[in-house]
Amino acid sequence: MHKVLAALAFIFITTGALAEPLRITAFGDSLVHGYGLGPDQGLVPQLQSWLTDHGAEVTLTNAGVSGDTTAGGAARIDWTLSDDPQGLIVLLGGNDLLRGMPADRAKTNLSAILSAAQAQGVEVLLIGMLAPGNFGPVYKAEFDAIYGDLAAQYDSLLFEDAFAGISAQVSGDPVAAQRYLQGDGIHPNAEGVALNVAALGPVALKLVARISGP
Repeated sequence: MHKVLAALAFIFITTGALAEPLRITAFGDSLVHGYGLGPDQGLVPQLQSWLTDHGAEVTLTNAGVSGDTTAGGAARIDWTLSDDPQGLIVLLGGNDLLRGMPADRAKTNLSAILSAAQAQGVEVLLIGMLAPGNFGPVYKAEFDAIYGDLAAQYDSLLFEDAFAGISAQVSGDPVAAQRYLQGDGIHPNAEGVALNVAALGPVALKLVARISGP
C-alpha cells in the first residue's frame, strides 16, 4: 500500500499536478487598486482572468494604493516584497504627473523600487505613464523616457503606456476616449480597463515565462 501511495505521489509531482500558481504582485496607485470600480472590474481581477484564459497559472495580488506616488511606492516596496512574490508589475507615476513632480525625482523613486526587486530576485514588468503636453515638450520628453531607461538598466520587461488599449481604440481622440473613462476623466471604467488589459496581457505572459524559466 505504501509503495502505491509513493508511486501516486511521484506521478502527481512529475506531472505538475501539485505545482502551485506563480505569485505576482501588482504594485501601484489607483489604476492598480481599482478606484471607482466593482470587485471584478479593476486591473488586477481583469488581468487575472485574462492570464487564466490564456493558460497561465498565476495568482495576482493587488498592492495598489489610491493616490500613491512614486515616493510612496519607494517607501513601501520592502513591505510588499516581504510577501516573497515571484514577479512584480509596477504601475506608478500618474500622481507624480498630476502634481507636476520633477521627472528626475520620479525616476529616482522608481529606481529604488526596481533595485529592491532586483536584489530579491523578483522579475519585474514596468508599466509606463505618458506625460500630457500641458507641462511643455521638455518635461514630457524627460518623463516619458524614464520607463524605457529604467527597464534597460534593470533588465525589466516594459509596457510603455498604461492606457495603450484605450489609445489604440480611439486613435488619440480625447472626446472618443471619454466613453472608456469614469466621470473624472482620468480613471478608466470597466470597459476601458478591459481594453488596457487586452493590450497588456501579452507582455504579462512574458513575465510569467521569465518567472517560469526555460
